[in-house]
Amino acid sequence: MEVTGKVVMITEKNQISEKFAKREIVIETSEDYPQMLNIQFVQDKCESLDGFMEGEDVKIGINLRGRAWTSPSGEVKYFNTIQGWYIEQANELAEDPTIKKEYEQVTKSHIESDDVPF
Repeated sequence: MEVTGKVVMITEKNQISEKFAKREIVIETSEDYPQMLNIQFVQDKCESLDGFMEGEDVKIGINLRGRAWTSPSGEVKYFNTIQGWYIEQANELAEDPTIKKEYEQVTKSHIESDDVPF
């Protein structure tokens, strides 16, 4: 799955234990009803967030994770996590079908013309 949005916040790497580290990014989607999504990058994926900044449009590959936890009193609770596995700058050309179609038409007409630029 993929999700796109504008970066709201990126946390520093949090070393939870000797064997586990995580880093979080919050993005705001650009739907009719925008959503604020907290996405976790873990282990060696933490460094994937280096170089990205607040306000930047990004596309993130995600996996949905869920687990059950039983409290000491025997009550079962369920938790969900959105886990990122890659991040890249959002390509406006790929996101907007109108722009992509116009670009393809201009490119095609330029290639088909006899007016060679060299």
